[in-house]
Amino acid sequence: MRHFWQAPEPTLVLASGSPTRAALLEAAGLSFLRVPPAVDESATLEALRAAGVPTEDAATTLAELKARSAVGRSPAGSLVLGADQILELDGVWLEKPADLAAARAQLLSLRGRTHRLVSAVVAVKEGARIWHATQSAELTVRPFSDAFLDAYLERCGETVLASVGAYRLEGEGAQLMSRVRGDHFTILGLPLLPLLAFLRDQKILAS
Repeated sequence: MRHFWQAPEPTLVLASGSPTRAALLEAAGLSFLRVPPAVDESATLEALRAAGVPTEDAATTLAELKARSAVGRSPAGSLVLGADQILELDGVWLEKPADLAAARAQLLSLRGRTHRLVSAVVAVKEGARIWHATQSAELTVRPFSDAFLDAYLERCGETVLASVGAYRLEGEGAQLMSRVRGDHFTILGLPLLPLLAFLRDQKILAS
């Protein structure tokens, strides 16, 4: 009986330091390695902003840079995923707050207004981008009181600093919202359903 050699499936690598993105992939049943990206996000965002790059393109560019930065530290032939999320408020990009004072100021700027979360994921293999997906969601923050905000920050503490919006919708951040329009996974920072479809096409997941 003739046996045919079959190439092994590529190692899946997540180039992200986000515990939320890793938890989403794990919950979806994926096995992967985590390799933190080596990208100066603030400097890159500033350059993209100065160049007038649209928000979706900026998120995709940052996601690709993260993936590429991890290629050399990943097993040969790996499929490396990079992801990024940008919060856009009236055309202005907001970054993760540096401390609780910045988080308070950021949430006050969002109060009573609608903002967009744009999330992108990129797949890189052997140094080339082979796929990407970008999705957005709209969130309206209710006109909460100053007292509520102070109590919220006291309860949540520095955990809010891990999110670009200073909130976690899957946690107490839901209390900040009056309306949410968009895919839940996109709000958490990863267009998961398009990614799973791509991984099925790549035979990494069963179809």
